[in-house]
Amino acid sequence: MIARSVEFTGPFCAVVIEEAIPAPAPGQLLVETQASAISAGTELLFYRGLAPTDLPVDAALSSLGQAMPGFPIRYGYACAGRVTAVGAGVEDSWIGQRVFAFHPHASHFCSDVGSILKAPATLPAEYCACCPTWRLRSISSWMGAPCCEHVTVIGLGVVGLLTVATLARFPLASLTAVDPLPQRQALALQLGAHAALAPDKLAEVHPGDLTFEVSGNPVALDTAITCTGYAGRIVIGSWYGDKQAPVALGGRFHRSRIRLQSSQVSTIDPQHAGRWDKERRFAVAWSLLSTLDATALITHRIPVEDAAYAYRLLDQAPDHAIQVILTYGSTAGSVD
Repeated sequence: MIARSVEFTGPFCAVVIEEAIPAPAPGQLLVETQASAISAGTELLFYRGLAPTDLPVDAALSSLGQAMPGFPIRYGYACAGRVTAVGAGVEDSWIGQRVFAFHPHASHFCSDVGSILKAPATLPAEYCACCPTWRLRSISSWMGAPCCEHVTVIGLGVVGLLTVATLARFPLASLTAVDPLPQRQALALQLGAHAALAPDKLAEVHPGDLTFEVSGNPVALDTAITCTGYAGRIVIGSWYGDKQAPVALGGRFHRSRIRLQSSQVSTIDPQHAGRWDKERRFAVAWSLLSTLDATALITHRIPVEDAAYAYRLLDQAPDHAIQVILTYGSTAGSVD
């Protein structure tokens, strides 16, 4: 049997590498992947060669290590599958367990037990692979701490749509979703937004209390400032990489007392960190995923052998794709 892994060999070039299936070392599990989710934000920065070169790929994830960005590189952090073998010192009860791992796209990989999370057997593997995105949205929503406020979400990719779905559970005065694509606006309304409109229509909306900028486009930060009212908050969930754009901080912003807050899933607000460890945060994410019908968000299921097409689709036709899942065999969407 052959293991298949996705590797970026240069900007806009994704290839599938074939290797022997590894054997688990002591303390490790061998995972056979059933589904992995492509991030249309962070991951495409690496695919396009736009990731900053002065930061580790991801210091928080052991599977990505401390290496600096560069080609060739294997990237990804959302694999769901089953344990098929264990190394010495690991209980056999792990074999057959549905698991999630922060690992680059690969049909088979070995990982330390401490880096693997047990996933609910009742969830399809493709849902489990979306867990990091759902967890990120939960954390960002907590950071905003909305209550009876006017809230705006800018950018309706899978991150923005899941943000809308999360915020729809809060008691809000209004929830407005912003994106230029009509089909994404329609999805936001289905997920609980009170209104959905294009960026050029934002003048029709009263300045809000809280804005989430999750478009991945630095130009949208000016839009976020424009639609946020006096002493409002902007939570920036986007990672712009090397992309830059001028931001108008010399006009209205100077007197607005608007607060800008970055948001990234590896850490959470210090006021919550003491009580909300990784296990508790993931428990919430699994619970939320079990109540969400993500069928409309997962627009494409593509065999890993066709990974190059999957990345071209996300890069060149974002109006047709939201969440792309790489599949590994016929059991990717199965539920126990």
